[in-house]
Formats: sequence, structure tokens, C-alpha cells
Amino acid sequence: MFSTIVMSVARARRDEAGATAVEYGIMVALIAVVIIVAVTLLGGNLVETFNSTACSVKGGAWTASTSTVAGSCSK
Repeated sequence: MFSTIVMSVARARRDEAGATAVEYGIMVALIAVVIIVAVTLLGGNLVETFNSTACSVKGGAWTASTSTVAGSCSK
């Protein structure tokens, strides 16, 4: 009986395919978390930059706002 358990444990230690799949799953999850955090942190800055660029293309002057309200474009 004991030898059967030892053989099963030895066979399980050699079979690492399941462990590799778990490791890839963890890596994908961590990459997704990093992307979500980056988009969340940079999202507001990107919107402000694009609005400023669009205003400049139209020939206006962008006035940034310090509050949560968006800035304004004046010609």
C-alpha cells in the first residue's frame, strides 16, 4: 500500500503540465491587472491631452481646468 502511494506521488511530481498551465494563467492575470491600473491612472491625462490637441487643430486655445470639470476651448 505504501509503495503505491509513493509511486503515485513520484508520478505526480514528474507531470508538470498542469503546473505550467497554472503559471501561465497567473502571468496573464497579473498582466491584465497592470493594464487595468495603467489605463485607470493615465485615462484622465489622455483625455485632457486629446482635447487640448483637438482644440489646437481647430485654431483655439485650450484652458485646462484644475477641478473635475473638463477644460474649455476658446477661439
